[in-house]
Amino acid sequence: MDARIERVWTPGVAEDDESAVTVEANSWIVGDDEEVIVIDPGEDAAAVLDAVGDREVIAVICTHGHAAHVAAALEVAERDEAPVALHPADKLSWRSAIDGDDPEIEMAHGGAFEVADVALEVMHTPGHSPGSVSLYCSELDAVFTGDALLASGPAPHDHEYPDFPKQLNSIGEFLLDLPGETRVLPGHGEEITIAAASKRFDSWVTAGPGESA
Repeated sequence: MDARIERVWTPGVAEDDESAVTVEANSWIVGDDEEVIVIDPGEDAAAVLDAVGDREVIAVICTHGHAAHVAAALEVAERDEAPVALHPADKLSWRSAIDGDDPEIEMAHGGAFEVADVALEVMHTPGHSPGSVSLYCSELDAVFTGDALLASGPAPHDHEYPDFPKQLNSIGEFLLDLPGETRVLPGHGEEITIAAASKRFDSWVTAGPGESA
């Protein structure tokens, strides 16, 4: 199997009531020496395209519609005329972040994308946003979770949890059902495994939304 996963750190800006705080977001590249899919291109198209090199971008997939993850989507996709994919429930977030066309592909739970010799299975994992999705690749033992699940637990948005119970339910129902050795590749920070997340899940439930970030 020639397919592999690469990470690109891209800067993002999280706005709060007092200041703009610069944070790093993870962009992921999945593919081989010929073609790739870009997951969450972030806000720095040049950094992503530099990592892609002369390989063909066949799709840009956004796990959710927040600006720190989608701002560069159209620019990255434009180079190779690739389609952009987003769950339709996050179109409002997309439109607040992007001055341009809507994504061409409306993702749905159970869909799949193929690249090189692997498949990315779409799982609708709402809570962080209505249209948050995770992408599971069984061949590479990895799941790309966006902000549905970080190493620290469920991710907030602008210091709040839009729907904490639903986010926990998505983690418990879909993500923790994956094999324990599966790598959790999130939208921010370092990776963990499903086994490690499973051990911490009860503590996230007990702590509640005030302590889980």
